[in-house]
Amino acid sequence: MKIKRPPTRLEKKARRGHRGYPLATVAFYGPDASHASKVAVGIKLKEDAEVGEMRRWTSETTDVRRDLRIGNEIIDFIREHNAATVVMADRIIGCPHEEVVDYPAGTACPVCPYWQDRDRWSGELLPEQ
Repeated sequence: MKIKRPPTRLEKKARRGHRGYPLATVAFYGPDASHASKVAVGIKLKEDAEVGEMRRWTSETTDVRRDLRIGNEIIDFIREHNAATVVMADRIIGCPHEEVVDYPAGTACPVCPYWQDRDRWSGELLPEQ
């Protein structure tokens, strides 16, 4: 039997649902589906706007979803931008490395083979081409 842990402050904010704008988007990234080494938080001021402010946190040693310092900094960032809504995926949604920045466009990340043939939203393997 798996013991369920209590939700984080961030998860509680996300569970409140849509409460208007500004809106904070929270996305976790990692080398596989079990360890988040990066989190990106973006702020949208209104519905049709692009993400305005963006901040990223990384950790080589801890899972960023459980790091209290990072969690507190994320909450502070969200408060600083008066975000009324927090939207967050319930899973790690891809590799922490950025295409073009960390590896060539159109290729798979050489450091994170787990994501090479996976759908980033479901985590399921993609059908063979």
